[in-house]
Amino acid sequence: MSSVDIAPGSRRDAWLALAGLWLVYGAFGAVAASLAPLVPQIRADFGAGNAAMGGVLGAWPLTYIVAAIPCGIFLDRLGVRIGLFVATLVIALSCLLRAMAGTTFELFLAVAVLGIGAPIISVGAPKLIAGLFDGPSRGVAMGVYITGPAIGAVAALSLTNSVLLPIAGSWQGVMLMHAGFTLGAGIVWLILAAFARVPRLHTQSQNYSVSAIAEMMANRQVVILLGVGVGVFFINHALNNWLPELLRQAGMDSVKAGTWASIPTAVGLVASVLLPRFATPERRFAILAALFAGCLLASLLLQLSPGPLLILGLAMMGIARGTMITVALLVLVELPSIPKERLGLAGGVFFAAAEIGGVLGPLVFGILVDATGGFMVALVSVSAISVMLLAMTALLARAVPARI
Repeated sequence: MSSVDIAPGSRRDAWLALAGLWLVYGAFGAVAASLAPLVPQIRADFGAGNAAMGGVLGAWPLTYIVAAIPCGIFLDRLGVRIGLFVATLVIALSCLLRAMAGTTFELFLAVAVLGIGAPIISVGAPKLIAGLFDGPSRGVAMGVYITGPAIGAVAALSLTNSVLLPIAGSWQGVMLMHAGFTLGAGIVWLILAAFARVPRLHTQSQNYSVSAIAEMMANRQVVILLGVGVGVFFINHALNNWLPELLRQAGMDSVKAGTWASIPTAVGLVASVLLPRFATPERRFAILAALFAGCLLASLLLQLSPGPLLILGLAMMGIARGTMITVALLVLVELPSIPKERLGLAGGVFFAAAEIGGVLGPLVFGILVDATGGFMVALVSVSAISVMLLAMTALLARAVPARI
């Protein structure tokens, strides 16, 4: 079987579809990170404290938890071509509603809308890759598409205060710019998907009852993977949203903090391309363990003052953040107990559970910073979760067949 299981000459088509997916995911990554550099301006407008801002930043993962499984079913029924376009419409709407918000609660609701569009992309992406690629090229393709949100986040973190905000004139204007870019990405996706002849990859007769989900949840391998997802998302979402503020508290101005905050994402996008190809079944869990150990060390280095060791910590966190979710998804999509036609449902269950960590990460950080006046205790929570992830990796290695 070739690496792409569609029409002759379709290897090019598969990579063309991947380019469209990358652009859509990039738009999502930019929007997901777009509020972090604007926390001071938003807090000044609404008079919000750190705990309230943590709630706003964690609003869309909260919606995501509820929407992920229905979105997985939606993709299995309808297909990724239309599904991904619908996702861009929802994300653009979230940006528009943010620009119109007049209170912290209204902003919370606007950000929450992102959680309806986000799971369509994050569930649809591995489903698309699993349908178009197999063998070693699947790991490469997953490594490539995951750079989309990373580059989008880098752009948002590094360019918001230095470029976008001066042009837009207000944080609301920045949100409108993100809405326009996301809508454009959706249109480009439709065009590329048509040229690439993206298959529907839909399901006609699957049983998506509660019993089907319960059957999946009875799988010990899946349950452990869900625990891994919760921990990974706690770390990713907490640091994605609070890193610029952490660096500002360390003495940097907003522009410098935004630039330094983009270091983990920039390093992560390189790691996400290079490392997944080495995550073969026999090495997969050793790589996961090394990534979680890197998170643990990075959480200690991030407590230091600006300097070479802090840069090292940012880089190590970037390597881990850029790769650990990709390797976990490789395990999920290749589990022999999950048929391909149910990958959308499996992805929905995985991301619904993982986004519990996505909600708790920003919220817990905000609460701990308010309670302690600094980020030390918040970073200790990352250290503790890294240790838990190492333990779950050992359990997963014993639960999953040696070669999958």
